[in-house]
Amino acid sequence: MFSGLFATQRRRATAIGALVAVFALLIGFGAGWLTPSLRAPGDNSPEAGFARDMSTHHAQAVTMAMTVYPRATDTEVRQLAYDIALTQQSQIGIMQTWLKDWHLQPTGTRPKMAWMPNGARELTPDGLMPGMATDAQLQELDAAKGKQVDILFCQLMLRHHLGGIHMIDELLQLSHDQDVRDLAQGMKNNQQGEVVQFQTILSRLGAQPLSS
Repeated sequence: MFSGLFATQRRRATAIGALVAVFALLIGFGAGWLTPSLRAPGDNSPEAGFARDMSTHHAQAVTMAMTVYPRATDTEVRQLAYDIALTQQSQIGIMQTWLKDWHLQPTGTRPKMAWMPNGARELTPDGLMPGMATDAQLQELDAAKGKQVDILFCQLMLRHHLGGIHMIDELLQLSHDQDVRDLAQGMKNNQQGEVVQFQTILSRLGAQPLSS
């Protein structure tokens, strides 16, 4: 009699223990605690490629903004330069943190834009990503004086933003990572607003956008 009772209790305890273990696993998976390696983008993923390439793209924008900020003659241009330097440097930090959290190197072994379908075709003849300024254009910006600083910065950054928005649109079509998508969409929204500002400033200064 007692042996049967003990056996029944053991079976119940085992069943309860199994249910608790399953419940804990479900909670862990639901919270993401047990799935980082399953959810982390791989080295060749669109997310990793975007984080690396957009960090490079952003870094040039920060360089141009820091070049112009102390020399701009137009108050609105100076404020835009400040905002771009602050915002895009912060976004670089976020993307580099992602790569670290994903246990990936800041730079990969694949060519630029390889995360995009036909990405190689997106590069300029100089091998630059969409919208990026050439070395000669950066030197011209560095040497510019007076009103020409404001005009050239707006021209270069307008094209730079349009190229960045194109890259973001490609990422949004490829990625299902919500954190990456949220940051990318925020970038796009911000840059679209600044595109309008650059166009308005150029018109006010009597200048035209650069030809694509």
